[in-house]
Amino acid sequence: MATMTKFDQPIKAPTFRDVSTARKIKNNVATGLFTLCFVIALIPLIWVLGMVVANGFEAILSLDWWQNSQKGVLPDQTGGGVYHAIYGTIVQTAVAAVIAVPLGIMAAIYLIEYGTGRFAKVTTFMVDILAGIPSIVAALFVFALWIATLGFPQSSFAVALALVLLMLPVVVRNTEEMLKLVPDELREASYALGIPKWKTIVKVVIPTALPGMISGILLALARVMGETAPVLVLVGYSKSINMNVFDGNMASLPLMIYQELANAEDAGRQRVWGAALTLILLIALLYLAAAGVNKFLMRNR
Repeated sequence: MATMTKFDQPIKAPTFRDVSTARKIKNNVATGLFTLCFVIALIPLIWVLGMVVANGFEAILSLDWWQNSQKGVLPDQTGGGVYHAIYGTIVQTAVAAVIAVPLGIMAAIYLIEYGTGRFAKVTTFMVDILAGIPSIVAALFVFALWIATLGFPQSSFAVALALVLLMLPVVVRNTEEMLKLVPDELREASYALGIPKWKTIVKVVIPTALPGMISGILLALARVMGETAPVLVLVGYSKSINMNVFDGNMASLPLMIYQELANAEDAGRQRVWGAALTLILLIALLYLAAAGVNKFLMRNR
């Protein structure tokens, strides 16, 4: 029977006890530093959220807040609701999504699956530029082109056009990253079966990346839902519901908050905090929906 030498014995992985004291100290210092930075970053978020909840919670408890508008309510009167502003916010972001989502997805597919050469580089560069444009610049551009040059009236559709400029780069970048995560082996297997490239993209690539794409789209919606500059420049405030997207004033939650800030009465202050809390709740619902859709699609893939 052969004897076992020290070279034949299994190598034992080092444990935390085997690490030198200096490395333990560095590890503990780094852990404490990261934890401290996390707490510091979390303090203002909790502070802002707590202040909004404390001041706006009373307003959202009433059913009238969700079922009525501010039509006929005087500045010094309590009552009325935020239904007209919720409707305007949802309509404006929905119209923007109808335009931005197909354009963003197709642009991302081109850049990942087809894009080569100078045109692809120019497209990537322009998307990067568009991602850094402030919302006020997008609003002024739409105002100059859509209203001043083409002569269309101020409307919610003009707001949606400005939101498209803000939403488009987010959709493009997110879709690009999700398409990059699709393994090339899936594409090669599809090509080996004789399936053309466009059908491979539609039947293989997009379904594989779909959970992340949908999550990114919902997050892009949440990102533009609270924009204030486009509604200040491109549409006026209305205390009642306007169903016409292409003409007339229409309220939204950011615009209602701005409008009520000029109201020095206690009723105006209550409506400001209530509208702010309502906007936070809508954005939180979108984030939860993004997480839920992603989890559901990943489970049923």
